[in-house]
Amino acid sequence: MIALGAIVLTMWLVEVANAADGYRLDRDGIYARNLARFWGILSSPFIHASFQHLIDNTIPLVLLGLVIALQGATRLLVVTGFIAVVGGLGTWLIGPGDESTIGASGIVFGYATYLMARGFFDRRLRELAVGMLVAVVWGAVLISSLVPHAGISWQAHLCGGLAGVIVAWRLAGSDRRGRARPALA
Repeated sequence: MIALGAIVLTMWLVEVANAADGYRLDRDGIYARNLARFWGILSSPFIHASFQHLIDNTIPLVLLGLVIALQGATRLLVVTGFIAVVGGLGTWLIGPGDESTIGASGIVFGYATYLMARGFFDRRLRELAVGMLVAVVWGAVLISSLVPHAGISWQAHLCGGLAGVIVAWRLAGSDRRGRARPALA
């Protein structure tokens, strides 16, 4: 829970600094296919266009992040880092090149798809149930956010969501190896 709190606190502190500076940090997001701005992959999830934008991302990030954090801080940090880097890289590859893509919604989408896919890959009933609940609560939002809207990066949503599925798949393999069944004689 401390790791999730640190992520959220950092986002809020960056937003306070951004607002105090006239939102100049908004220019430090992802600029697609711009090598000079490649570092925006790491900064973009922490930068938001307004406090409302931050609130809109904070609520689902905390709710979904808490469920992931139940598997431990390391799991939360691995999932978050993977989604931020892989989803950010995907956004950098396919996003619009002339604007800055900012916000944590790619991570939110990654968290949601991670939770939905985790049970499928882990083959655990409890995780399947959590995934179904996430799909029921956030499924329509996930799908509707992939439709292009002015000022909203469907690319970040899509790439974050794909990264969530990939990290669920990758971690499921290590989880299954960790709980290998005993050999029968």
